[in-house]
Amino acid sequence: MRIAVVIIFILLMLPLFKVESSDIRAEVQQFIDEYTKRWNELRTIAVEAEWQANIKIVEGDDTNARATREAQEKLAEFTGSKENIERAQKFLKHRDKLTELQVRQLEVILFNAANNPATVKELVKRRIAAEVAQNEKLYGYDFKLKGQSISTNQIDDLLKRSVDLRERREVWLASKEVGTRLKDGLAELRDLRNATVRALGYRSYFSYMVSEYGMTAEQMLKLVDDINRQLRPLYRELHTYARYELAKKYKAPVPEYLPADWLPNRWGQDWSPMLEVEGLNLDAALKDKSAEWIVEQAEDFYKSLGFQPLPKVFWEKSSLYPLPPDAKYKKNTHASAWHMDNDTDVRSLMSVEPNAEWYETTHHELGHIYYYLTYSNPDVPLLLRQGANRAYHEAIGSLMGLAAMQRPFLEQRGLVSKDARVDQMQALLKEALNYVVFIPFSAGVMSHFEYELYEKNLPKSKYNARWWELVKKYQGIVPPMRRSEAYCDACTKTHINDDPAAYYDYALSYVLLFQLHDHIAKMLKQDPHATNYYGQKAAGDFLKQIMRPGSSRNWRLVLRENTGEDLSAAAMVRYFEPLLEYLKQVNKGRKHTLPQL
Repeated sequence: MRIAVVIIFILLMLPLFKVESSDIRAEVQQFIDEYTKRWNELRTIAVEAEWQANIKIVEGDDTNARATREAQEKLAEFTGSKENIERAQKFLKHRDKLTELQVRQLEVILFNAANNPATVKELVKRRIAAEVAQNEKLYGYDFKLKGQSISTNQIDDLLKRSVDLRERREVWLASKEVGTRLKDGLAELRDLRNATVRALGYRSYFSYMVSEYGMTAEQMLKLVDDINRQLRPLYRELHTYARYELAKKYKAPVPEYLPADWLPNRWGQDWSPMLEVEGLNLDAALKDKSAEWIVEQAEDFYKSLGFQPLPKVFWEKSSLYPLPPDAKYKKNTHASAWHMDNDTDVRSLMSVEPNAEWYETTHHELGHIYYYLTYSNPDVPLLLRQGANRAYHEAIGSLMGLAAMQRPFLEQRGLVSKDARVDQMQALLKEALNYVVFIPFSAGVMSHFEYELYEKNLPKSKYNARWWELVKKYQGIVPPMRRSEAYCDACTKTHINDDPAAYYDYALSYVLLFQLHDHIAKMLKQDPHATNYYGQKAAGDFLKQIMRPGSSRNWRLVLRENTGEDLSAAAMVRYFEPLLEYLKQVNKGRKHTLPQL
């Protein structure tokens, strides 16, 4: 009898539960809608101000910097307001009564708040001011070589082609001078960033950034360390190959570790320019093209996959090409893509020149642009218009950069002769000198340095020493001469300053890109080493399936549902397996100095 009474009571109460759930969902949605409207208005103003500060840097004129700081302060004041934090926290206590989209949006609201909590309002203002000042110091810096101004593009070009070791050292040293003026700023930023997020319970800024993946800082380090270990056997062979080949090129004794000024990249993160593949000399094919042609070709690639033409605003408002030599101002020279209004206002900041590096970079940056446009659809709320996770954005861009550099595609585009004799193993080696070489830098040096910087409060007096310890351990690279603590060579990497505690994104993106590329190649029944995506609508449809949801769905589910796999470096290892066996033969009798991890 008692059981029957209880059942009747529950049945009578069910409608009340439904009403309660329905009521709270309506209340939450009203809060989310109001928040989103104001947040996107303020965010758009802040992004526009930041854009202006990046495309026009005038020494001694802080107009753009002031506007950026003021706009960011207003956005921070809103996102970190006590009311927004308390309401989001209150609603999340009833997550079982809310829709998945509502829960995700509330979590984004709290994530936004953690970087700008009103409870530490003065700290937030100081952090924003410090970030703006640091960027101005970095991008407004006048690099000098033998007393003459030199651009970063010119520095990069000299490091790629000069065979004069004295000149190479001078160029490399010139590229590092900017770090001396950034070291104090980084120490201040570390303290301000940590203090800001701790107000909402995060251990450090590194832990805060990693939390977007649903992981702890230690879990992320374990993941990137696993990736490093999986690729270490191949990297050891590449390291040995590079030591011997570069010694031959520079007519110098074979070094135990690679001198940083021997490599064709300021941070040793890409060695591919040290090898030219006969029949695949893209620089020669592009030298007579215009920079505008490069960007138009990249757009055409995406259109062939079924994507729409770029919106008019992209062409009208982007900053795509180098400034003229007589320009009275500078601009940020690091390539980037911008989603201004979380809708169709998309722009890119580049300094495109007709060469192979910019050809690949342009295809990469448009990957971001098309990702923005694809998830800007009615099914994805504005707060969730971002990559499934941050690595997805980089993966899509890098995937398209890889696809745009494969021979069948280049043949169809008329950039490589169909009759050219190409050594495919050399082509694979060149790819490895880009993609594989990048992993120890991204998953090793950068991830561990920033972990120690934020999570362990690495002292400023040890920045340079620890940086070079990590560089030697993971990359097997050493500085050309002793680097004292007067320098901050880590600071010369833009991401340390203005995209902090997130460089593992790039490492994970490379793992993802090879998983996605492997899946597309199988789908198209093509050799993953020689694909041609051009005109393949099926490839475009596959990519849209991944891109369209933005972050409205769990990133692990998105990957599993579309590829049938969890995140794994197996596809990347498989792709380069033939090269590993080849290098073992090439390096037979050579001394391997890089230890296993």
